[in-house]
Amino acid sequence: MSGEPRADAAIAQGSKSFALASRLFDARTRHLVWDLYAWCRHLDDCTDGQQLGHGRATVSDPRAVVAELRRESARALKGEAAPGTPFAALARVAAATNLPSAFVHDHLTGFEMDADGVTYHAPDDTYRYCYHVAGVVGLMMAWIMGVRDRDVLLRGCDLGLAFQLTNIARDVQDDAMNGRVYVPACWLKEEGVVMTLGQPLPAGEARVAVLRAASRLLDSADAYYASAWHGVGALPWRAAWAVATARHVYGDIGPLVRRAGPRAWDTRASTSTRWKLMRLLQALVEVGIGRVVPRSPARPARTGLFTPALPPVLG
Repeated sequence: MSGEPRADAAIAQGSKSFALASRLFDARTRHLVWDLYAWCRHLDDCTDGQQLGHGRATVSDPRAVVAELRRESARALKGEAAPGTPFAALARVAAATNLPSAFVHDHLTGFEMDADGVTYHAPDDTYRYCYHVAGVVGLMMAWIMGVRDRDVLLRGCDLGLAFQLTNIARDVQDDAMNGRVYVPACWLKEEGVVMTLGQPLPAGEARVAVLRAASRLLDSADAYYASAWHGVGALPWRAAWAVATARHVYGDIGPLVRRAGPRAWDTRASTSTRWKLMRLLQALVEVGIGRVVPRSPARPARTGLFTPALPPVLG
């Protein structure tokens, strides 16, 4: 296992969108969030043969890699991580927040799904994958922010799912080149699309058909983004500001993919730093208004959204 980079450097290089939002947290929360990110980033890098999310090398035995990551993570939850490693970062989070071990192991299951080459036939298969690789990270983030209410935790999970659905739509070609397809196979079949792993997306009308299928993921992401918003008001104000900013910044990627049409995968969709700063200010205003204007205590039901099993202590 590689050594642990500085947690703030890891997030700055691995996720520019979330790096900005993460600086809005109070100091304690920010450092725990960075620690969690360092661990998550390490899992990604080990399983994809990357360095801070960049490059790619062949991983000869991905199942063995994930098994070792699970063992080291389990040790970290017991406080037995080697100093200076990403697992020490996880150990700090676990010690500071009493993080449920189920969240950690659920996240690792997502890497097992990649290692096993799972095929995503139906939308629910894709949503389940999104939960393991990102939704449960939303749960852990909310937990770090002090959330213990079941519904608010699930809103954090919803935001993670929305992020991952956005990622999948944005990265369809990159994923296919790396031998992975997360768009539901039934949707591709309905569009008459055959994707060849290790090859660029087909051109012409076939690419437009892929875009239609990917757009359905973005439609789903919109529903999860909308649900997530109803949990923001329950967070401490700085955490609410950070989460609202991240929600806006990531939510802006989907419209870029849609507007680009068949050229959506020629370059990686992203927004400018200036635009991100505008979203940061918008989020501040929205959170401020939410603190002043009384809201209905009842949140809309999460009808039709993926709902994971939470630890028994949370119902």
